[in-house]
Amino acid sequence: MDRDASFRAFADTHQRALLRLAYLLTGDVHLAEDLLQSVLVRMLGRWPRLRGMDRPEAYARRTMVNQYISWRRRRAAGELPSGDLPDRPHSPEDSTVLRIVLRQALMRLTPKQRTVLVLRYYEDRTERDVADLMGCSVGTVKSQTHHALARLRALAPELAPRLATLESPDRTEEARR
Repeated sequence: MDRDASFRAFADTHQRALLRLAYLLTGDVHLAEDLLQSVLVRMLGRWPRLRGMDRPEAYARRTMVNQYISWRRRRAAGELPSGDLPDRPHSPEDSTVLRIVLRQALMRLTPKQRTVLVLRYYEDRTERDVADLMGCSVGTVKSQTHHALARLRALAPELAPRLATLESPDRTEEARR
């Protein structure tokens, strides 16, 4: 199989999962598409070396995480957030409202904190997997997770009961084995 066909096969197979990760990281469909395109272009240039890897999709995920964090650093220097949306009466159990509140709170986390939460709880990855993807230690993942959940509780107190289950002892690394 030639280089282009091999890369197309990889992209076709993993594009959907990578786009989902990009969307969860960015919170925006268009930015997610841009992020995915950026990662795939970067991979295409390195494809002769990457296709021999056992898991090139792991490389793609790590590249995506690094690229996202890099983008956020650049954007943070030049953009100012607009005001919060006005409050409206709602029931705390309204799942649509909770999703909106969660999304708004996630967007106010640092890039690393948001990345840790997305990889850890949405993709249900182990602390070791997240550390490998982010290129940091397991201890950093644990502390970033702790700080991110504390920040979410401060930003959106109505999420606190649901967040408490994420730090329960049965979610620890040892219990998952």
